[in-house]
Amino acid sequence: MLDREGFRPNVGIVLLNSRNQVFWGKRLRAHSWQFPQGGIKYGESPEQAMYRELYEEVGLKPEHVRILARTRDWLRYEVPDHYIRKDARGHYRGQKQIWYLLMLIGRDSDLDLRASDHPEFDAWRWNDYWVPLDMVIEFKREVYELALTELSRFLPRTVHHTRYLRAGIRGRLRDQQAEPAIDGQAQGRDAPRTNDPPAAPVGRDTPLPGPSTS
Repeated sequence: MLDREGFRPNVGIVLLNSRNQVFWGKRLRAHSWQFPQGGIKYGESPEQAMYRELYEEVGLKPEHVRILARTRDWLRYEVPDHYIRKDARGHYRGQKQIWYLLMLIGRDSDLDLRASDHPEFDAWRWNDYWVPLDMVIEFKREVYELALTELSRFLPRTVHHTRYLRAGIRGRLRDQQAEPAIDGQAQGRDAPRTNDPPAAPVGRDTPLPGPSTS
C-alpha cells in the first residue's frame, strides 16, 4: 500500500526500560542494528499496526507496555534503488513513519524474538537513548535522529542511585541520634555534650561521607 508519492505507511517503535534505555535489535543474519518497525496494513490504524509489529518482532503484548508519546507527523526516508526489488522500482520510493515511544512495564523475560514465524532480529540489548547512529543503515539515520529528538521531551524522569544513597544516610543518622547510651558506653570522650548543637542533616549540598561505591 503506497501513497501517491510512493511512500509506504509504516510505524517505528522506541521501547524504553525503567532506566530510559532503549531496545536495540540486531537484524537477522546482518551486522546492523535498529528499532522495531513495520508496515501498516490496509484498514489498520497506526496504533493497531504498532501493537501487531511489537508482538511479531519482540513478542510483547499491549499489557506489557504503556504508550508515552508518538510523533505528530509522518517522517520519511527514501530507499536507495539497489535495495528495491526490480518490479517495484519507479513507483516505490521509501517509507513514511509514525514513531511511538513505549515504556516496558513487563519484564525483560517477556521479550521473545521468536514469537513470529519470520523473525526480524537474532539478538537484542538495552542501549543508551541516543543510540550510535553509525550502527544504523545510512538511509535511515536522519529519520532516527528526528524521531529520537521529537520523542525525547516525553522521557520519564529517572530516579538516580545517589538519591537512595542520601536517603539511606539520613535514615541511619536519625537512628544513631535516637539511640540511647547503653551501660555507660557514651560516657567517654566521644560522648556528645548536652550543649553541642545537633548534627546537620545530610542535604543536597552536603558532601557524602567517604567515596561512593556506585
